[in-house]
Amino acid sequence: MGELAKALVSLSGPEAVHGIIPKKLLEYERDYIDDGTVQDPQQVIDQETFGRTTVVKDMHTRKEMMKEEVVKGGAGGGFIAMSGGYGTLEELMEMATWNQLNIHDMPVVVFNIDGFWDGLFQWVKKSVEEGFVAKNNEGIMAEARTAEEVVERLRNYRNAEGRFKLDWEEKRAP
Repeated sequence: MGELAKALVSLSGPEAVHGIIPKKLLEYERDYIDDGTVQDPQQVIDQETFGRTTVVKDMHTRKEMMKEEVVKGGAGGGFIAMSGGYGTLEELMEMATWNQLNIHDMPVVVFNIDGFWDGLFQWVKKSVEEGFVAKNNEGIMAEARTAEEVVERLRNYRNAEGRFKLDWEEKRAP
C-alpha cells in the first residue's frame, strides 16, 4: 500500500491520499523504530511522500476509520481490494460482511488483476451452492478485471437484496 500511496501522491499530491496505519506496523511499512525519543509517531511520517497519514492504535481502529472515511466520501466511493496477502483478504471479507450486516452500504469491488482473485469467486460460488451464503447475497463483492470496470462497478453498484436490515445505531432511553 505504501508504493500505491507514493504513486498517487506523485500524481496528485499529498492530499490525494489518506493512509491509516496501526502504530505497530510503522516499523514494517515506514522503517520507523520506536526508540522512545519521539512522543508522537505521527511526526515521523513523510506526508510529502506518503500523503496524509493517521496513526492508530490497532487494526480494528484502522478498519473502522477506513469505513468512516469511505462512507463520508459519499456517492462514487467504495472499497476496492487489489491483489494482496492475508491482511488484504481479511479486510475485504470484513467490509463485505459489514455490507451484508448493514454496518455500511458502500460498494465492495474486487479488482481481479490477471485472475488473482479467481479462487475467491470460486469460493463464493461454492458457498452459495452449499448454502453458506444466500444466493441473494452472492453479489456483495463486485468483480472488476480492468480499471475501467472498477469505476463502472463503483458507479453502478447495487446492494444485495439479501442484506440484513439491522440497525446499528445505539438507542438511548428517554
